[in-house]
Amino acid sequence: MLASANPHKLEELRVALPGWKLALLDAGGFPEEAGATYLENARAKARFGRTAAPDGAWVLGEDSGIEAEGLGGEPGVRSARFAGPGEDPVRKLLLALAGMEGDERRARYRCELVALSLDLEEFNGSGTLEGHIAIEPRGSEGFGYDPIFVPEGEARTVAELGNTWKRRHSHRAKAARALAEALTSCFTGQTP
Repeated sequence: MLASANPHKLEELRVALPGWKLALLDAGGFPEEAGATYLENARAKARFGRTAAPDGAWVLGEDSGIEAEGLGGEPGVRSARFAGPGEDPVRKLLLALAGMEGDERRARYRCELVALSLDLEEFNGSGTLEGHIAIEPRGSEGFGYDPIFVPEGEARTVAELGNTWKRRHSHRAKAARALAEALTSCFTGQTP
């Protein structure tokens, strides 16, 4: 069970973790993302999910964000709450970076995944996607900051590259592969 209400994240993880049977945890009251790190937030979600998940189900917690060099790594763990109610987070980030060039526009997407077994054994996976922030939004696919994030080695934003590209190359896909490797090394090829 993915301890999230975000169907976009579920779809990315389903592609990144073939053979897993993933579903969104149907629970209200997910914990506030109050941790100082992505790992702390992902762990809190997984632990909450463990209390609400059906018997026999493993739980997966996820936290991710974008970090801009010119803003000292912000918005970081506050990415989902960077903009206030009614504000567009993409627009707010572009305004915060207005007038910045070169290395100041360098950025990275980061993701942490925490899987909890039935007996609360924890397994982790981390993923990073390096790139920079575009001057203006471009593209229509993806979600969140994808219209302004240009991955290293690419000229197009993630929103222009599209969902198929993102499901294979994103920070979340990399974290999922790292988590699968951690589980494989522990369970000799078995997956939850």
